[in-house]
Amino acid sequence: MRRIPAGKFHRYSNWEFKDYFIHLWITIKDLIIGNILGFLGFIAGCITAFFRLLFKQNRPDIIFLKGGYVCLPVGLVAKLFKIPYIIHESDAVAGLANRLLMKKAKKVAFGSPISEEIQEKHPNYVWTGIPVGPEFKPVSGNKQISLKKAFSFNADKPLVIITGGSQGSENLNEATRAILPELLKFTSVGLVAGRKHYENMIDLKKYENWDKAELESNFRMWEFNTTMDELMGAADVVVSRAGATTIAELAGLKKAVILVPFARLPGGHQTKNAARLAKTKAVSVIDDLKMVNNPNILLEEIRHLIKSPRLRADMADHLAKEARADAAKRLAEIILEEA
Repeated sequence: MRRIPAGKFHRYSNWEFKDYFIHLWITIKDLIIGNILGFLGFIAGCITAFFRLLFKQNRPDIIFLKGGYVCLPVGLVAKLFKIPYIIHESDAVAGLANRLLMKKAKKVAFGSPISEEIQEKHPNYVWTGIPVGPEFKPVSGNKQISLKKAFSFNADKPLVIITGGSQGSENLNEATRAILPELLKFTSVGLVAGRKHYENMIDLKKYENWDKAELESNFRMWEFNTTMDELMGAADVVVSRAGATTIAELAGLKKAVILVPFARLPGGHQTKNAARLAKTKAVSVIDDLKMVNNPNILLEEIRHLIKSPRLRADMADHLAKEARADAAKRLAEIILEEA
């Protein structure tokens, strides 16, 4: 394995002019210093990739670019040397790096379905889905009950799992803190607080009451859980950010999902991922900033879904159409075909 540097360019969606002054430290740290360092990293990546691929004996038959800023230096040098490459774009809307590289790509594989109109206009576009582990598959009713018991939850109560990913989400955590007493009146709750924010949430452990290895309170909190397929498989409702891979995992599990997209990401990718799915009634979507100002929005949406098993089933059916169990196999086939 040989490393090539890259540089990330920081941009924040949905920021108004005043936000750059309100969040002055972020403006200085990320948008000024961060982008200067990002530009230098990008230049270093282009130079390194140039010399890696300069001699023909070092050139691969084909290059696979998973997307994102780390791929841009290699992709640009591949274009220069006319080395064929394939791109995989996970999000509903292509990011900046992929937009710069897509025109010359042999194939552009998408994680989300593409329309017939786009397919006709761009015959090199193909929907492969997003590769996820084989463990992300629907669980039966009996399996869901056994998973609830394995995590010490009451098998007769509905279960809501709230997760912001491995690092966690401060906004989701704080909203959970605000509404947890009300949530526990009608559902069990599992919170994956994340490695970055777990210590700030440790006071919620007071709700996690045990008696002789039996969970009495129907609330559990983890810093991170290594068996997210089982934890989310046990859930009746999952509350999550709207990253493309997380959505693919939830689609594979065939779950009813509330998405709270992180609005400040470059290009608003999570917002666009969630909006596309909301149009097909595959998920429920809550605005992040509105939730911060009024956590009861999340409480009422969870309550609504817990009381509506038919709606949950319909949403899960719609979301499951996004799943492509053969995504990894299809990508490998495309790479070999083009090579």
